[in-house]
Parts: sequence; structure tokens; C-alpha cells
Amino acid sequence: MTFSAQLEAKFEKLLTSYPPGRQRSAMIPMLLYGQDEVGYVSDELIEEVAKRVGVSPLQVNEVISYYSMLHRKPLGKYHVQICTNISCLLNDGDRLWERACAKLGIGHKEVTADGQFSLEEVECIGACSWAPALQVNYDFYHKVTPDELDRLLDGLRKNGV
Repeated sequence: MTFSAQLEAKFEKLLTSYPPGRQRSAMIPMLLYGQDEVGYVSDELIEEVAKRVGVSPLQVNEVISYYSMLHRKPLGKYHVQICTNISCLLNDGDRLWERACAKLGIGHKEVTADGQFSLEEVECIGACSWAPALQVNYDFYHKVTPDELDRLLDGLRKNGV
């Protein structure tokens, strides 16, 4: 599998950051960086990471099945994760979830037909003090109201902002 020069540099840095015999410790960050470039964790990415860290593809798959932030299907350009854990629920996180489903026309772990958005209901994003919270790709949004959610999604759809 061919990666960009930037991703190859990240992989090399990760693999040399660990002592000899511990390169498998680079597996999760390599999968995350690879997922960002490829759009999901493909079979080819699994094979490549397994080879580079010195484990079997089965071992990589075991890691992928454990971590919910690793995805085997392509995500939307904007992956929206809405927390529905107790703190967020007590602050209308369920309303945000329902609003996002209605506005985007998709449900949990689905992607819009145009590939712009994917949606995921998550248990916790570690922002209980700022509930309700959501995350778009790697950006967090706190104390989000349904109207703010609408503006956020409209802005992403229109301008990517």
C-alpha cells in the first residue's frame, strides 16, 4: 500500500520512538493516522501495519475490534459524534442526537448519501462538565444547543467551517 510522504514520516517516527522489540506499541497511532489518510481501516492498511510492527493481521484486527475510534467502513468527511452518556442526557444530549438524525437523515454509524457526514452516538467523550458535548472529527463542541447544532452542520455543509 502506498501512503503519502507525510504519513510515511509519521510511521517512521513512531516505529523509532519505541525500544527494539516494542514496535507493536506504535500500532494504535499508526492505525489512527492511516485511517485519517485512507478514510477508514482497510484490509490493506491492516496488512501494512501488521507487517511494520511485527504482528499478525489477526492481532491488528483484535485491536481494531476493541477500540471504537477505529472504523472498518468509510466515514463521512465530517464524522459527528454525539455523547449520550448521563451528563449529556441530563442536559438534553438526547435532543441533540434526535436533531442530528433528523437533520442529516441518517442514524448511528451511517453516512449521508453524498459522503459529507457520518453520525455516531457515543457513550462518553470526556466532557461531562460541559455537557451536552459533541465532536466533529477532532474538534470538540461543548454546551451545544439544538440551534447551535443546526448552525454547525449548516456551516460544515456550506463552507467546511
